[in-house]
Amino acid sequence: MNDRFKNEPKEAGGYRPLALEGYKGMIQASYDDPLLRQALGRADVLWSYPGIEILADKRNRLGVFRFAFSSGQVRDIVVKEYSSRGVTKLKSPFLPSKAARAWRGAMALKQRGLGTALPVAYFEKRKSGFVCASFFLSEKIENAEEIRTLFRRCAGPDLDSLLLSLARHLSLCHDAGILHRDLSDGNILVKKDEEKNLVFYLLDTNRIRLKRKISSLARVKNLIRLGIPASAQKPFLEYYFGGKPPAQFLWVWYKINKAVYTGYVKLKKALRLRQLARKLGVQ
Repeated sequence: MNDRFKNEPKEAGGYRPLALEGYKGMIQASYDDPLLRQALGRADVLWSYPGIEILADKRNRLGVFRFAFSSGQVRDIVVKEYSSRGVTKLKSPFLPSKAARAWRGAMALKQRGLGTALPVAYFEKRKSGFVCASFFLSEKIENAEEIRTLFRRCAGPDLDSLLLSLARHLSLCHDAGILHRDLSDGNILVKKDEEKNLVFYLLDTNRIRLKRKISSLARVKNLIRLGIPASAQKPFLEYYFGGKPPAQFLWVWYKINKAVYTGYVKLKKALRLRQLARKLGVQ
């Protein structure tokens, strides 16, 4: 497998092609309801759906709405509309849309038994090959919280238990060839199952890439965006490597990349690079 998902199945059992006016994509069979198709068929006014809650409206738009199926069932659905402009739009004829990548990333996690929000549907509109708009829908994960909240709240044995469970989970992801290119605190949700075990869910699945094998250096570098307290970083790496202290060169590699990333984030905030990119229309 490579990072373009070329060898991944494009359609799995339980999912169906989705064709709306001007849009094409996929939908999960259990969500394939005439009323939902009708709602999605008006993508231009989807953000005016009754009761929709807008969670973010920056580079991409994120919201959640409660949908009543024709059967009477009610479920909360998260919808994300990806922007397509600047360099991203120029590259779009040669790449899957961000919504398609989010769908494939979520499907890859599900197929490997790894936690993520259930993918409900994705659809995109293209003109002359260029992506004009793309949407990704997923089931809302109830009673979960961002791991950043737990990092702030937990201490002592509770933090140690959290780090052990997280390290084991991320090691499983890497063993399965899952490389999340934005493995940050905001993209990991945590909840407890019925046995009080911690369960982790990866979000922002359009940033997932599949690899045949992930090297030790790439694994360690993939962990630097996590906001693990400085005093707990070495124990976390020990947990990640099965309870063994990481080789000295891996620990040094982690610290160097962590320092570079932290410095980059501070510089970006100071120069307000993201806001500038939006004004110039390149992001």
